[in-house]
Amino acid sequence: MAKVTGIRLYLLVSDVIGVRPYPYERRDLLKNAADFKKVRASLVMNQKWVPYPAYKDRAGWDDFLGDYKDDYIRKGEDCLGYEWKVIKATDYMEFGRSGDQAVMEIPYGENRTALEYLFLAEMAEGGGRFIDQIINGVFYCCEMTTWALSAHLWNQKDGGYLPSHKEHIIEMGSGGLASLLAWIYYYLSPSFDKVNPMISNRLLYELRTRILDTYMGTDRFRWMAFTPIPTEHINNWTPWNNFYVLQCFFLIETDRDRLAEAVCRTMVSMDHFINYNFDDGACEEGTFYWEYAAGKLYDYLQLLYDGTAGAVSIFDSHILRNMGEYMVRSYVGDGWLVSFADSTAIGHIDVDMIFRYGKAVKSREMMHFASYLKGLPAKREVPQGDIFRLLQTLLYRNELTGTDEPPEKPPYTWYPKTEICYMANNAGFFVAAKGGYNGESHNHNDVGSFALYINSIPVFLDAGVGTYTRKTFSSERYSIWTMRSEYHNIPVINGVSQGVGRSYRAKDTVFDSVNMCFSVNIAEAYPREANVKIWTRSYRLSDGSLQINDRFSLSKACSPNRVVFLTWGMVDISEPGIVTVDIKGIKALLMYDKDIFSPVVEPVLIDDPRLYNIWGRKIYRVILVARRQTLFGSYSYTVVSEKKKCD
Repeated sequence: MAKVTGIRLYLLVSDVIGVRPYPYERRDLLKNAADFKKVRASLVMNQKWVPYPAYKDRAGWDDFLGDYKDDYIRKGEDCLGYEWKVIKATDYMEFGRSGDQAVMEIPYGENRTALEYLFLAEMAEGGGRFIDQIINGVFYCCEMTTWALSAHLWNQKDGGYLPSHKEHIIEMGSGGLASLLAWIYYYLSPSFDKVNPMISNRLLYELRTRILDTYMGTDRFRWMAFTPIPTEHINNWTPWNNFYVLQCFFLIETDRDRLAEAVCRTMVSMDHFINYNFDDGACEEGTFYWEYAAGKLYDYLQLLYDGTAGAVSIFDSHILRNMGEYMVRSYVGDGWLVSFADSTAIGHIDVDMIFRYGKAVKSREMMHFASYLKGLPAKREVPQGDIFRLLQTLLYRNELTGTDEPPEKPPYTWYPKTEICYMANNAGFFVAAKGGYNGESHNHNDVGSFALYINSIPVFLDAGVGTYTRKTFSSERYSIWTMRSEYHNIPVINGVSQGVGRSYRAKDTVFDSVNMCFSVNIAEAYPREANVKIWTRSYRLSDGSLQINDRFSLSKACSPNRVVFLTWGMVDISEPGIVTVDIKGIKALLMYDKDIFSPVVEPVLIDDPRLYNIWGRKIYRVILVARRQTLFGSYSYTVVSEKKKCD
C-alpha cells in the first residue's frame, strides 16, 4: 500500500501549501469527490462495467453495430493477407538524424489500424475467421522493444531515439496501442486459449509490464505531474495518457486493492491537469489539442464514472462545462476553427464525442452544436480510430440525430484569465483576439494578435501550425516562421519582434462588452531593445466594420514600425490608403492613413502539406511601414467589406 500512502501524503502536503505558480489553481475536484476508501468500495470488478455486448452475444453485436456490421467485416477481410510491417532500427533513429518522425509512425500506424480492423471484424462476425491474423498482430506487438513513438523516446533514461530494452515508456503511442490490446485481451483471450494459452499469457504479461507496472512503479514522467504543486506546463499529455492507463487497469486488473490504488493515482494526476487550467475553460494549446486535452479529460471521466458505477463523478463542475463549450465557441463555420497556438485552421471535429461530453455536463449548447454538424450533408463514414471513442460512438449513435437548425452564435465570448476574446456582428464578421503570454503550452509568439473572418472565411488569418519535426519542440522552435510574431497580425516595433518565454506577456487586458472592444497592452511582450514603454492595441467591432487602434510610447525611435497583416487570396495595394483582399467571393478593405504608412506586400511560399492543403502554396504579409519615426503616437486601421464601403 506504499503508493496509497504517497498519495495521501500529497493530499496532506497540498492542503498547507499556499503559494502556487501561475497559472495553477488548486481545486482538487477528484480528491474532493472520493477518497481511497470510497473508490475501493465503488469499483465495479471483473469488467462488469463494460457496456458493450459479450463476445458470444451475436444478436447483441448485430444490434450494436447496426448498419456498420458489414463495413467492419469488409475492412477485416482486407487485412486477412496483411503483411505486418517491420519498423527498423534506422526508422526509429531517423527522428534524431533528420527530425522525420513519419518514417517510423507510418508503418506503426498501419499495423495498429490493421489490428483494429481485424478485431472489429471478429467482433462483428464472431466465427473465429480473423483470430489467426489477430494473433499474428498481437504477437508482433509483444515482440516489439517499445510501443512508444520515436519522437517521444527522449523520455528514456538512456536518451536517444533507439528503443531501450531496459525500460518502458508510457506516452500516446504506447498508451493507444496498449488500450487496443487490452480490449482484444478482454474479448478474445478465451479464443486465443483454444489455439494456445501462451498467447493470452504473453499479452497479459506485456500489458502488465509495459503499462500497469510501469505506471505504478515510477513518478518520473513529466506528464504524471506528481509533484505537490507542478512548476511546468501540464498539457494534453496528462489526460491523454491517464485515460489510456485507466482503460488498461479497468480491463485487466482483478485485484480490488491494486485497482483502487491505481485509480487513485490517476485521480491525483488528473486533478493537477484540471488545476492547471483556468476556470474560464479556454484551451491555451489551441483548438487542435482540445480533442486531446478537454476531450480526453471527458473520456477519462466517463470511464471513471462507468468503472465506479457513477460514484466518482465531477461532471457537474462548471469548469468541465466551460472547457467543453470552448470548442463550440471556437468553431467559426464551414469547417473553419480559430487557429491560435498549435492548431490548424480547418480540423477534424469529433461530433459524436462532443455530443456525449455535452450530455454528461448538461450543455444544450454542445449537444445542439453536435446535432447541427451531424445534420450537415456528408459522405457516409464508418466510425474508426481510438478504440474507446469508437465503441462509445456506436453505443450512443441512436441518440445523436441531425438537425438543420444552426446553433445561435453569441455576440461575444470572453475568457478573462486565458485572455482570449471572440466577437461577432450581424454583418458576418467574426473576430478572435488574444492577450496571454509567450510561454503558453504549444506557444506561438502572438500576444495581441487577431484573426478576422467574414461569412466564416478567414480574411486576416493565423496560419496555424505546420508538420511536426524534431525542430518543433526544440530550442529551434522559433526559427519556424509560423511560430514567430512577425508572421502574426501584430507590429514589429523599432525593428524588433516579440520575445520568447513566460516573461513576455500581455498587460491590462480588458474586454468591454457594451462597446464590443478588446484592448491589450503588448509592450512587455517585446524585448528591451524594442524600447517600447506602452503599446496598447484595441479591436472594436461595430455593426459593419472592425476598427483597430494602436496607441504607443517609445523610449527611443530607432527603426520604422512595421504593422503586419497576414492574409491570402488576391491582394491589391494600388489605391493609396486601401488594401483590398479578395478571397473566395469575399472582398474586404483594410483602410489606413496613406500619410502615415507605406504598404508592402511580401509573399510567403508554403511547402508544408499541413499548411498548403488549407491555404494553398502562398499567403501574404501585408506590411504597413511607418513613414516617420516618432516616440509616441497612434495608428488606426479599419476593415470593412466592399459592400459596406459602397453603402
